[in-house]
Parts: sequence; structure tokens; C-alpha cells
Amino acid sequence: MQQQRPVRGTFSGRMTGLVLASVSGTLVICLLAIVWLTALRIHDQAEQQALGIARSVASIPDVRELVAEQADLHTLDVQALATGPLQTTLEGVRERTGALFVIATEDRGLRLVHPDPDLIGQRVSTDPVALRGVEDTSTERGTLGESVRAKVPVWSPGGDPAEDGRRVVGEISVGVPVAAVSAEVRQAAVSVAVVGVVGLGLAVLTAVYLKRRLRRLTLGLEPDEIAASARDQAAVLYGVQDGVIGVSPEGVITVRNKAARLLLDLPHRDEPDDVVGRRYDDSGLPGRLEAAIEDTLRSGASSGGLRMTVGESSMVASVVPVRRDGVDLGGVALLKDTTDLEALGSRLDAVETMASALRAQRHEFANRLHALSGLLAAGRLDAAQEFLQQVIESGPVKDPVPGIDAVQDTFLRAFVGAKGVQAHELGVQLRVGPETSFWQTLVDPQDATAVLGNLLDNAVRAALEGHDAGPAGPGAGLAPGVGGPWVEVDLLGDGDTLHLAVTDSGDGVPAGLDVFAAGTTTRSGGDHEAHGHGVGLSLARRLARQRGGDVWLADAGGAGPGEDGPEGGAVFCARLPGVLNAVKDSESVQKGER
Repeated sequence: MQQQRPVRGTFSGRMTGLVLASVSGTLVICLLAIVWLTALRIHDQAEQQALGIARSVASIPDVRELVAEQADLHTLDVQALATGPLQTTLEGVRERTGALFVIATEDRGLRLVHPDPDLIGQRVSTDPVALRGVEDTSTERGTLGESVRAKVPVWSPGGDPAEDGRRVVGEISVGVPVAAVSAEVRQAAVSVAVVGVVGLGLAVLTAVYLKRRLRRLTLGLEPDEIAASARDQAAVLYGVQDGVIGVSPEGVITVRNKAARLLLDLPHRDEPDDVVGRRYDDSGLPGRLEAAIEDTLRSGASSGGLRMTVGESSMVASVVPVRRDGVDLGGVALLKDTTDLEALGSRLDAVETMASALRAQRHEFANRLHALSGLLAAGRLDAAQEFLQQVIESGPVKDPVPGIDAVQDTFLRAFVGAKGVQAHELGVQLRVGPETSFWQTLVDPQDATAVLGNLLDNAVRAALEGHDAGPAGPGAGLAPGVGGPWVEVDLLGDGDTLHLAVTDSGDGVPAGLDVFAAGTTTRSGGDHEAHGHGVGLSLARRLARQRGGDVWLADAGGAGPGEDGPEGGAVFCARLPGVLNAVKDSESVQKGER
């Protein structure tokens, strides 16, 4: 394979040299053309000047008469012609006009007038074409040197070119020296050259500016480096799972990848309202993201930790400034999708709740085994047998959840029981409502416990902070159900769909508050983001909607004792399709009948 020859110099230098060479070449060609055209013009002016002088002299009546007299003679009197009126008249014209010569000949081409009197009477050195009745201009070399000359016929005094019988009696020849024409051409060429030098200087300055401009625009990168950068950019933008939005220093969105479009629900690239090419504050971005971009572009500092929810997606956004070699290139917004992570966290919370309940049950069961061992060691067999019977009938630990017997599914019953234990430790009574009718079994406990656990946690918190909560917390000494805070959950199975409602004794939801918006919380005291609150309800709704269900606020509540309206806090409902086994087995039927 043939090795590619390395290219010398930088791209900007080569481009500058090419531009300078093109401008210089064009300028030289134009200057040569101007000089050539100027020389032709000056030469034409010299011919017209000579022709004008010759015509004027040939039209003088005295000149025509004197030439006609000489044309009628067979021999010329040279001495008389050298001092005669014709010589005097034409020499006067030559001196006044600055011509090289003004010569008159008779009809045979013999000189009647000449600046050198010794040449009078001799035949002219060039062809006397005017004797044929025509005018002629040319550049010829004669006895006085090279000149631009014009030859005009002299008509007889009575003859007119417009009349018959006209006769050419002689010729007037006028010459302008070529040296004078060349001097004018040189002067014009010098002027054009000065203009050319000035133009070339401007071209050099333009080329230098263009070189610096190219280096600034390309950040000093060569074409192959720019191509590699474009390939790397495409690979990075469309190879990562995070969303990327690039913003220029002027606030115009220059690039965004597919992940950003999906996360923020932006228009497709083929659609006319695509955000690329538009300002960030006029492209439909979330308000918090716009504020972060504005702050980064203004201050040059990074902005991070922005939690946002768009549609069914949760994300954490950060905006970082971009600089290269001291040049401000704008900023980049990075969007990390946390939807699955938050859903997994919610599911892990449910697992942690189950683990806590199992630890409590293990501790309680160990205590009962110690008690049984003590009775046996003391030889109190009747008491040990009675205690063992109580343990068999009540199970390893008694759930502090009234009405939990209506929940037939083992996993869901254990989960509600574990939540009841946690609520009991906080001084809140968790109970299962009398409307509960649930005989099916869970086939997808993760989403069910994640949504139910989130609603129960929010309800317990609201009950603790409610106006009728009374003393709360571990060791508060509350008797559940006696003037203390409470939470009630109702469960209903309909085919494979689980319906649930959670009610609490809190203050309810304030009017106008969207509890499902990202970052919204009803918890008092402290920044909700710093304490990790404000994403539960939106996440629960998102999990439900991903299954085709929903979570909604059925009743905002808010009326306390002695106030108008129903007593109690908010009522949240949820519908979760596909989480139950709709086939009723015999064991469930038997438990339902009992």
C-alpha cells in the first residue's frame, strides 16, 4: 500500500497561502491587462492627434494652392522651397503642436517641406499612400526615426472630394515620436503598479486576518483532527445512555443526542420545531434546566444536582461550562436517567421492610422459645403446654394490624404486617379497612409493595404530623385506636387487578398543591431534597402507569374535629393491573369460607 505523503504546514497556513497566491495572480493579470489596454489607448490617441493635425494642415487654402503650384512644375526649386511660405507655415505648425515632423509632398511624392532642409526635393522614405486619395495612420520608421504618423491627401484648390473632377495634388504627413508615446505608457504603468502594490498589501493583510480567523474558528485543529473530533462526537453522543445538550456561548442549542430527546420528550430532528438551532430559553426545556443553563453561561460555574421529572421519566441534571485554550465554548447539560434506579430503590425499601419484619418476628420467636425453655426447666409442664398452644394458635408474632385476617396472600399480609410493626413503633395504628375483599395471590409483588409501601409511608408521616396526632414516637405510650394517629388501608382484588385505598388521620393536602409533581412534599421542616423526600408519589404513579394503572388523590381531606366537612386526612387510591393471579385455588376458597 502506498504511503500517504505528509502535508507540510498547518491548514490555516496553507489556506492563507492559497488565498494570497490566488489574489496575487489575479491582481497581476488584471494589472497587465490594464497596462496593455492603456498602451493601446495612448497609441490610438497619438494616431488621432497626428491625423487631426494632418487634416487641419491639408484644409488650409494657402497650403492647397502652394502644393498645387508645385505639382504643376516639372522641376522643384529647392532653395526657394526651403525659405518659402510653405516651409514657414508647416514648421510653425510643427513647433506649436510638438509633432516630430509636418511634411508636405507634391503628387509625385517629392518633399516640399521638411524639418531638415537638405531633404527637400527628395522622395519620401515611406509609401505616400495618401496620393491615392485615402487617409492612413501607421507606425513607421523614417529619416527622423520611428513615429506614429498620419497621411492625408491634399486636394487641388478647385477640387472637392464630394464633386467630380477632384484631383490629389500632394500629401501632408504628420508624425508623433514613439518616444513620447512610450513615456506616457510608462507613466501609466507606474500609476497602475502603485495601485497594484497597494492592492497586494491589502491582500496580504486580508490573508493574515483570514489565517488568524481560521485558527480561532477551528481552535487550532487540522482538518483530520476536525474529522476525528466529529466522529468522536457522534460516537459519544449516540453511544452513551445519558442525555447531552450542547449550548453555545450565545445561548443557542448546537447539539443534542437521542437520549436527551427521549428524556425531555423533545421534537425529532426531522420536525420543524427541533430544538437544535434555537435558543435554550425558547425550546421548551424544563424551567429548572433553563435556569441552570442561564446561570452557567453567565457565571461560568457548574450547576448540578437538579432533580426533574418529565412525563414518566425521572432524571438528575447538571450543567458544566466548556472552555478550550481560554476560549469560551458555552456549556453542556448532562441528563442522567434515574427512573429505573428510583423504582429499584422503592422496591428495595419494600424488601428492607420485609427484612425488618422478619427480624422482629425472629426476635419475638426467640423470646417465646426462651420463655418455653424456662417453663420446661422449672418443671411446669402444664404451663409450658398451654404457652406452646398459644404460640401455635397466634403464630410466631402477633401483627399489630387489626383486620389483617382479610388479606389472604401470604406475601402481602407479611408486608402489611411489617408496615404495621413500623407504624406501631412510631405510635401510629395501621389497620385494614372493613371493605377489604382480597382472595387472590400476588404474582408481581415488587411493584405492588413499592406502590403500597410508598402510600403507607406517606400516610404514617402525615398522621404523625396531623393536628389530631397527639404524642407520637417510640415510647409515647399510645394505645392504638384511642385518640392516636391512625392509617387505614383497603385492598380489593378484581381479576388480576389490585385496587387499594390509603386513608390517614393527618391534616390533608393543602389546596392547590400538586403532590405528584417532582420535588413536591407536604413534609414540614427542612429542605425536602436534602432529606430525600419529594419523589415518592410521582414515582409511585409512574410505576402504576407503566403497568397501565394509576395513582390518584381521591380526597384531599383537611377537616379536623369540630370543623365542617369529613374528619380525617387525605385519601389516596391506586389501581395496579397484572399483579394478581386471577385463578382462585381451592386453598384460597377454603380460607375465604372460613
